Amino acid sequence: MKIKVMSFNVQHCMNYISRKIDFDCFADAIREVGADIVGLNEIRGEGEDREEYQEQAKILAEKLGFHYYFAEAIKFQGVNPYGNALISRYPIVSVEKVMVPDPEVRGYDGYYETRCLLKAKLDVNGERLTVCVIHFGLNPDEKENAAATVLKSIEDEKCVLMGDFNMTPDNPLFDPIRARLYDTAELFKEPLLSCPSDFPTEKIDYIFTSRDIKVHSADIPAMIVSDHRPYLAEIEL
Repeated sequence: MKIKVMSFNVQHCMNYISRKIDFDCFADAIREVGADIVGLNEIRGEGEDREEYQEQAKILAEKLGFHYYFAEAIKFQGVNPYGNALISRYPIVSVEKVMVPDPEVRGYDGYYETRCLLKAKLDVNGERLTVCVIHFGLNPDEKENAAATVLKSIEDEKCVLMGDFNMTPDNPLFDPIRARLYDTAELFKEPLLSCPSDFPTEKIDYIFTSRDIKVHSADIPAMIVSDHRPYLAEIEL
């Protein structure tokens, strides 16, 4: 059975052109490419700033008729939730939120932010599929902790890992991940970049699969919706 999985950093559902929150354009993009399972980065939950911090994953899921789960990584200003989410055409059986440890000592001058990994079990027409959604930090020590968290969380059978890794493909932190999972970008006919969406200069978004999953295609469609282009792969369990 073929299904389409999609990784999408949605920048809190802000339309990259209008610079306004626009749930319809994101739902339309997901519908247009026919995605069945979508990992979302930079998504907001309901907070005290009700105009900006709504249940964004729920809103998108309802527009598509999907199931959803929001995994809070941090609260901005202590009250406004922010993190990763999963929306799926298939039922979400269970979910685990795995926090990425913050570096004990900050070794760099860059912006630091607490991150999490969302790990879900889906029922895909009777088949169980594990989906992990991650958003890596910006600093090397944050990336090291995120990579370690990924290696502890992924499974070697019926597993998809996706998200914004904030790393280009040559980063050696990918080596142990690629040793266990298949990098779907190997199916690209030419190098494809994901960010920024209008004139992309780098690839920092990824979809990996366990080696028992057949990957039929992978693509980064030239869609200007968020500041990242979506990443799409068609797989078969």
